[in-house]
Amino acid sequence: MQYQPLVPRRPLLVREIYSVHYFEYGAGCSFSGERHDFWELLYVDKGDIRVTAGERTCRLRRGEIIFHAPGEFHAFSAVGTAPDLVVVSFQCDGPEMAYFRGLTAEAGEAERALLARIVAESAAAFATPLNDPYAAVLERRQQVPFGGEQLLCAALEELLIRLVRRRSVPDRLEASSRDGGDVMGQVMEYLAARLDRQLTLEQICQDNLIGRSQLQKLFHAHTGGGVMEYFSGLKIQAARRMIREGTLNFTQIAGQLGFQSLHYFSRRFRQATGMSPSEYERSVKMLSELSGVYPDDRASNV
Repeated sequence: MQYQPLVPRRPLLVREIYSVHYFEYGAGCSFSGERHDFWELLYVDKGDIRVTAGERTCRLRRGEIIFHAPGEFHAFSAVGTAPDLVVVSFQCDGPEMAYFRGLTAEAGEAERALLARIVAESAAAFATPLNDPYAAVLERRQQVPFGGEQLLCAALEELLIRLVRRRSVPDRLEASSRDGGDVMGQVMEYLAARLDRQLTLEQICQDNLIGRSQLQKLFHAHTGGGVMEYFSGLKIQAARRMIREGTLNFTQIAGQLGFQSLHYFSRRFRQATGMSPSEYERSVKMLSELSGVYPDDRASNV
């Protein structure tokens, strides 16, 4: 038997990385804007921002992502609370990249995990501080985990692929905003205010006077996932913020977010981010060593 090789198709191939940032801005911050000849994605991990992208202006909320095409002028300013932002600049060729021109999307749990992986691999691979807005060159560390840059690019490519596969979501979002946008906003606020609880789908439906199938349909249209998946994602986002703040240990964080045990919290955190809470704590500290935001290591058993 003579085997014939198959060359895998790679419609989205990240060829160059220009920058990876995780910014923890103060309230009232603003960026006056720039344009460059490569792609940039911006993800809001906390807070709201007002984004200028070419000729349009839009508001980007927590959990949302926007893409800026090569040559597009872009700027932003904070709206209300201090925002935390992930910014990745890269070169990626192929006709499918046209889909990302002007794209804004809700990042689901899988997309958030990939963004966390991009930040973590970048922090391990590069000596350049990821919170330095003036960094123009990524400098490699002398000792790095094997294959870190490749894993970074692989996570970014998977993120792009997942978003392309959801290309029909904008139409569903428009329809859902006409048919149930107010209800959707009500439920999202309801969930955000109850991160310390162990809610069930039945309880959410009962408290918001909405049927189970209708609620699931709305959430799939807006987020690409289910209600409980979204609620779990909110908890993990809050956990990441609490870890960065450094005032609570992991047991206290698990308790405040309604997890049954420290073990269960650690397992869900790893499923969402690809890291244990202690691994995430160390990676975030590396991003902020220069700013002195974080206290000394505290004991943990996760």
